[in-house]
Amino acid sequence: MDTPNPEPIIVKPDNKEIVSRVRYLITQSGGSQLDFARRIGINPSNLSKHLNGKLPIGESLLNRIVVSTGVSKQWLRDGTETPYAKPGIPTLTINEPISVIPTKRGTPVYDIDVTAGPMSRSMMFANDNIIGTVDIPSIPDDCRIVRVSGDSMCPVINNGDYLAIRELQNPSLLFWGQIYVLLLDDYRLVKYVRKHENPEMVTLRSANPNYDDMEVMRRDIREMMFVHNILHIDTRM
Repeated sequence: MDTPNPEPIIVKPDNKEIVSRVRYLITQSGGSQLDFARRIGINPSNLSKHLNGKLPIGESLLNRIVVSTGVSKQWLRDGTETPYAKPGIPTLTINEPISVIPTKRGTPVYDIDVTAGPMSRSMMFANDNIIGTVDIPSIPDDCRIVRVSGDSMCPVINNGDYLAIRELQNPSLLFWGQIYVLLLDDYRLVKYVRKHENPEMVTLRSANPNYDDMEVMRRDIREMMFVHNILHIDTRM
């Protein structure tokens, strides 16, 4: 008599590793665990149970997080790839100069060239530098919008584009391979941040191949801001 084939063993992802990545997303979101639960549309108490190992993390929760945050499901579930597929930053096209689209609510737009000069964060985001707001649903409320000049990030970011940026609550946690605005003592940069073999350093990479990589000590980076959206101004339409 033939022995029936046993049921296949399904190897489930390591929930502890997934929990670690979910906590990483919560930290990067700049809000609380409660805020994150509301963002993904689940009961805060249940989210706490998932994170504390009292409830398993299944496909339903993974899908909610992916849809709500835009994070890569492969990264969230398996830890492979990067959190956001390159270029990883939605590009929005606006058909008139951003300075003439003021609204009563929305994301503040600053009259600041984020790639020029050594201006400090407090001076950059002074109220005097606000020239208006834009109300775009896909841009989170905690972002600020700033201008870019130069061609080091072309063709991903063009001269004259704007960036919706969000400050990091914990600069030690980075999405490797993503674009950040970095404030150093003498200048400001917009670059891809890559992992360096020396954990005390990072590699800054331009999208334009005509620019060489830069190696910077992490302690020399005064502020870092995650680029959430690229706003391309197209006045031809």
